[in-house]
Amino acid sequence: MNDFVRIVEVGPRDGLQNEKQLIATADKIELINRLSATGLRSIEATSFVSPKWVPQLADAADVFTGIQRRPGVSYPVLVPNEQGYERALAVGVEEVAVFTAASEQFNLKNTNAGIDESMRRFAPILTRAQADGIKVRGYVSTVLGCPYQGEVPVAEVVRVARQLHAMGCYEVSLGDTIGAGTPRKAAAMLRAVAAAVPMAALAVHFHDTYGQALANIASCLEEGVRVVDAAVAGTGGCPYARGASGNVASEDVVYMLHGMGMVTGVDLPALAATGRWLSERLGRDTGSKTGKALAAT
Repeated sequence: MNDFVRIVEVGPRDGLQNEKQLIATADKIELINRLSATGLRSIEATSFVSPKWVPQLADAADVFTGIQRRPGVSYPVLVPNEQGYERALAVGVEEVAVFTAASEQFNLKNTNAGIDESMRRFAPILTRAQADGIKVRGYVSTVLGCPYQGEVPVAEVVRVARQLHAMGCYEVSLGDTIGAGTPRKAAAMLRAVAAAVPMAALAVHFHDTYGQALANIASCLEEGVRVVDAAVAGTGGCPYARGASGNVASEDVVYMLHGMGMVTGVDLPALAATGRWLSERLGRDTGSKTGKALAAT
């Protein structure tokens, strides 16, 4: 494995979808354009879910058609079903993401379907995407704990990740949805999954509920992972996980990676400035410690 780490910026989708206040479409577009200028190579733009379930992202089509797509930057979008896939395809999307969980209870609460049923729901998306030349990324939630069932067997994480990869997901993101993981558990989980899915096809996605996200990422980097999901200004959370705070802040991840001698291609001051700009729009301080520190220097 080389020392390049790809950051998948999930702030515009995973970060903003849980905001209580409605955010102007123009601000979402400007956020993505600002992020595109920082050197990030993957920016999750929005989600083509039902506006009834996620009203914050009801403007998905307008956002995607409004952004300035840069060469070399991918702009994946989340799609829950074929209807969402068709809406995404209609506006020129080139990469989509599908999602499930390693916890049966979480899946039922989140999607009104069990794990196997959720897989059956998006199997047609993967079939169509292959024919359409669309890349598909897969998400597995609750890999280190569930707010409803507690412990999640590692064997279930492995099973779900293996199935997503076998169905055609070029990359599988392993998500600690409630942020309960600790470094040794995170590394052990990743090792187990990497025995079934190539490490090069895996990513990690940590929430910072207990302040463990950076430590967890560091332990997973030692295992060989080189793709990390993060959200600018530490935005986000999980509406189905009580007390779950935001995603790990992209600025903090980049600062740590650069300090470890890793290469990201990201302009950290520009990223931190974007995080502060977004926080001003949201009417609160940035959730990034690096962002705050750089603002004070």
